[in-house]
Amino acid sequence: MTGSVITVAQQKGGSGKTTLAANLATGFLRQGRSVALIDTDPQGSLGRWFMTRLEDSDGEPDLEFATSSAWGITYETRKLAGAHDIVIIDTPPKADSDLRPALRAADLVIVPVSMSHVDLWATEGVLDLARREGKEALVVLNRARANTRLGADVGEKAQELMARIAATQIANRVVYAEALGQGRGAAEGTKTPARAEVDALTAEVAELLASG
Repeated sequence: MTGSVITVAQQKGGSGKTTLAANLATGFLRQGRSVALIDTDPQGSLGRWFMTRLEDSDGEPDLEFATSSAWGITYETRKLAGAHDIVIIDTPPKADSDLRPALRAADLVIVPVSMSHVDLWATEGVLDLARREGKEALVVLNRARANTRLGADVGEKAQELMARIAATQIANRVVYAEALGQGRGAAEGTKTPARAEVDALTAEVAELLASG
């Protein structure tokens, strides 16, 4: 059976795509799934995270990792999905033509939105591209700030995007950045609110994939 492909996309930089991709990967590992990552971003942040993780595991990877150009993504996803339950593609904040192959390969497009109106404006373009490719999209509010006027306003405006909004929000917690720098996911380690968030989002994504 072919695995599911998730593309994490947002045309605005700094939205937390790589952090979300890494944490979903470790979230699915916690579910007992086999996971592969593909980094199409020339910046290579997901690759550095993977190599840090590899160094800390004595060279025994628990994830598969590959890099790809935008136009090589069809081949890579087909190959990796044949051997893994979940394939997650991290994309660069680039032009429409570069993003489309990764959207086309996806079973689900996840769009992180940081707590800013600028991120929301950028999201409309990604959602439009996903719709043109006939792909289901899930907007995830990232670096959320509870009980703030900005958080409430962005959350309200997100509902106007005519898109599915994840019930789970990823809060603005230092542990996400710390874990990424150590090659880990925020859910790996002691029981924390971040672990609960990652597990809840992973379960939500898994349910969407199963229903699709």
